[in-house]
Amino acid sequence: MRPSSFTGIWRCAIHTFKIRLSPVRRSLCTSNDGPGALCDAETIFALSSGHGRCGVAVVRVSGPASSAALRRMAGFKHSLPPPRTALLRSIMDPHSNEVLDRGLILWFPGPHSFTGEDSAEFHIHGGPAVIAAVLKGLGSQPDMRPAEAGEFTRRAFHAGKLGLTEVEGLGDLIHAETEAQRRQALRQMSGELGHLYQDWSDKLKRCLAHVEAFIDFSEDELIEDRILNQVDVSVCDLQAEIEDHLRDERRGERLRSGVHVVIAGATNAGKSSLLNKLCQRPAAIVSPIAGTTRDVVETSLDIGGFPVLLSDTAGLRDSLDLVEREGVRRARERVQQADLTLLVVDSAQLPSDAQQVPVSLQEHLMDVLPTQEHFNPERYLLVLNKTDLVSEEQRLRLERELRCFSGLPPVCLISCQTSSGLQDFLTVLHSTVKALCGDPLSGAPSLTQARHRAHLQQCVAALNQYRRYRDIDLALAAEGVRLALTSLGRITGRIGAEEILDIIFRDFCIGK
Repeated sequence: MRPSSFTGIWRCAIHTFKIRLSPVRRSLCTSNDGPGALCDAETIFALSSGHGRCGVAVVRVSGPASSAALRRMAGFKHSLPPPRTALLRSIMDPHSNEVLDRGLILWFPGPHSFTGEDSAEFHIHGGPAVIAAVLKGLGSQPDMRPAEAGEFTRRAFHAGKLGLTEVEGLGDLIHAETEAQRRQALRQMSGELGHLYQDWSDKLKRCLAHVEAFIDFSEDELIEDRILNQVDVSVCDLQAEIEDHLRDERRGERLRSGVHVVIAGATNAGKSSLLNKLCQRPAAIVSPIAGTTRDVVETSLDIGGFPVLLSDTAGLRDSLDLVEREGVRRARERVQQADLTLLVVDSAQLPSDAQQVPVSLQEHLMDVLPTQEHFNPERYLLVLNKTDLVSEEQRLRLERELRCFSGLPPVCLISCQTSSGLQDFLTVLHSTVKALCGDPLSGAPSLTQARHRAHLQQCVAALNQYRRYRDIDLALAAEGVRLALTSLGRITGRIGAEEILDIIFRDFCIGK
């Protein structure tokens, strides 16, 4: 029995219908809706400007009772204020009419608001007592409740104001701590990544429609054989495009979460001193006693606009001390997980013959490298510390010999004691971190989420199913295209979004 060509379309239609009538979505009514509009959900409110004393605090309200709250608390007895126009009003308790504060109010009638619903904002003074009084006044009104984390953005998503990738971009923008993170998040929030995935989805929909039409109607000679050849080309091209998108070396994810940089090396090489120099504070204890650092010390840095999670580790050596051995194990584990390892070497301990230094440094590298790893020089920087303890003539010979040797990662000569060479080292470090993250504004938009990667990998596997069964069982081949479409839909939120929504929105702050 041949599968119907309408099966996939009907499944999508049913799922979309379920989404449209889910409890939160039913609240998307506006002041212009007539009788019978789906307006039974509660109106939500929250402080959107963050907690703590400040000059101005913003309280946001969204839902069908927003207009009533504005009338009661801002004294509008008849008509509402002009949309998107700030007015200075006395903000009053809705029951006692006591003036709580004087501030600006704004009215955003749906659907022309962030959430797509009727919304209002109260811009009030940022003292804790004022904020508490206004929130208490809003909560005392019927059909109003405090918003849950991310609920405003969730309603915007359900109203079609934001796609799921745009929502994730907004979340990343809120949490961005560096300039490069801001740029990447803003680009994703603008919809570039969502448009790319939606374009792929549209191509797969056409492929699926053609395959299922061929299954249903080819025996009636209504569909020509060449239609499948066109699908073959489209699937092959799309699979190549997605695989190329996946070959990004995780730059976007790395930029989003931070580049993991580990400081490793032998005891007393100056690892903790380097950490303190980079973060410009005494983050780690520095001592002439070997083995002072026994656990991993972490700190977050902004290196030229790129986020870095810097870890200082225990000195690598054999030890009978159980605590130190555990520290060494953790240090090696961090090196294995690191995006970049700074291998710190004591310059005073290098061979006096400069020609033997490159071989000695290679031995240091072999000691630090995880045994199962193929050496990748882009993941390492050699930092020769304590150059203040060697003569100028020896240092010059060392630099000359290292320039002529090509089998090592980039080498930087520094002194944490005198800060000599530190600026050059920072320049090299910034260039390396930038290469690991890429330029967030150039080329195609980057993959930023692990879940995107997982769904795209499933999509590629499903397209392989189409190609595998193309000449064996066309119904199974069509199912491969349908599964690929579903995988893309899980990224954009168009198909099967419910199980991932809570994970995404729980990371938002209250009031966003």
